[in-house]
Amino acid sequence: MERLFTPWRMAYVTTADKTPGCVLCRAVSGEPGADRLVVHRTELSFVVTNLYPYNGGHVMVAPRRHVGSLGEATPEELGEMMSLARRLEEVFREVYRPDGINLGMNLGRPAGAGVADHIHMHLVPRWTGDTNFMTVVAGTRVIPEDPEEACLRLRPYFSR
Repeated sequence: MERLFTPWRMAYVTTADKTPGCVLCRAVSGEPGADRLVVHRTELSFVVTNLYPYNGGHVMVAPRRHVGSLGEATPEELGEMMSLARRLEEVFREVYRPDGINLGMNLGRPAGAGVADHIHMHLVPRWTGDTNFMTVVAGTRVIPEDPEEACLRLRPYFSR
């Protein structure tokens, strides 16, 4: 049996955010330090790196307003989210050079939503032969990039 030791991840897996309230709302609240993973803000939406990523560069696009369903979101909010997803496709191609990109939403906890009461869209860069088979065969994820580093890497591409 092979073992994959990642001792530097112990702090990451044992210090999950236990602060009450919506993590997405806190990210754009203006609280000091709360926005450390926010990549970009627009009038109605924002991009934030995922603290528990599936792969390096995993981001989420969410409306600034706390809405729990697509039906509650305005057409403008939904349109801005898709515009950001389109921009992220371009940014990912330049920054990460992925072979593909997963894009999707999980609506409701039974559908897999970790934040069930604030809609958000996931965008995940993917590469042919990436290590995500580990999740299936070994119950292990191999993430090559810290979420804060991903945020710092992506931010400059939105200021151009």
